[in-house]
Amino acid sequence: MSRLRSVLLILLLVVPLTTGIVYWLLDRQQYETTDDAYLQSNIVLISPRVQGYVTHIAINDNQAVKQGDLLVTIDDRDYQAKVVQAQANVTAEIAHIERLRGMKLSQRAHIESATATISAVQAKREQIQKDLQRFHTLLERGSASRQSLDKVQSESKQAAAELKGSEAASSAEYSKLATLDNEISESVARLDTAKALLTLAKIDLEHTVIKAPVDGIIGNRGVQLGQLVRPGVALASLVQNRTIWVDANFKETQLEHMRLGQPVSIKIDAYPDLALTGTIDSFAPASGSEFSILPAENATGNFTKIVRRVPVKIVFNTADAAALLRPGLSVETKVKVH
Repeated sequence: MSRLRSVLLILLLVVPLTTGIVYWLLDRQQYETTDDAYLQSNIVLISPRVQGYVTHIAINDNQAVKQGDLLVTIDDRDYQAKVVQAQANVTAEIAHIERLRGMKLSQRAHIESATATISAVQAKREQIQKDLQRFHTLLERGSASRQSLDKVQSESKQAAAELKGSEAASSAEYSKLATLDNEISESVARLDTAKALLTLAKIDLEHTVIKAPVDGIIGNRGVQLGQLVRPGVALASLVQNRTIWVDANFKETQLEHMRLGQPVSIKIDAYPDLALTGTIDSFAPASGSEFSILPAENATGNFTKIVRRVPVKIVFNTADAAALLRPGLSVETKVKVH
């Protein structure tokens, strides 16, 4: 009886222990787990695009905002003046172009007048040439005097000179027209430049009002009323709490059977009773050490092999718990690989 009791006692101890070991081994074969995981989200850095003094702040720390909500206002008087100046330049260029076009119409009238003058002189010269031919005939017959012929020849030379002068004047009028066309082209180019500067001035004026680019929660607010801000200066951070995921750093030895779309059990340290699930969305293109500021130098004599970790992005199956979750919280993940 004593031996039987000893055997039963051993069985009572060994069977549960063996069952636990077998279950643990089976569980290890079906799942890959890590506690090197954290919640991540898109964090938008709010910064101005123009320089100026802050005149109004419409946000507080940890305030929820919607896309398009007013965040910060910068003194816009300088930028309003620049818009007025740019608009004046555009108006001046338009007026200058209109004046040149009016001059061009007048110049066309001058060209038409010069053309008419040339036609009249040509007709006069042709008539004198005909008279000259007749006087030559009459002179040969003795019916006209030499003095009359000399007079007609003089008139012919004068008409030829007038024709050359009219043609030169017409050519000058055409040159003036070409000059006006060039000036109009230059003025149109200056007008395009003035319009572009006006557009830039209006854009700068719009940028004096800083609005929320997306929905989120304001954090790390560092802007103060009356502060001189410049482009690139951080005013606040906007956390998109509705788009949140898990970055889990798995060992390289755990990746063999992990695939996209595999289900994941997620446990948040801050909410231990909250049961969440997700799926594997993507794998990082390299291990975390490759993206560090000082990558490991392995080509040294004192090399020590260290198991690398690869970031794995895990997305939640539901967005209901997004309001509770915050980027940076610690997470435990359990991926079902079999």
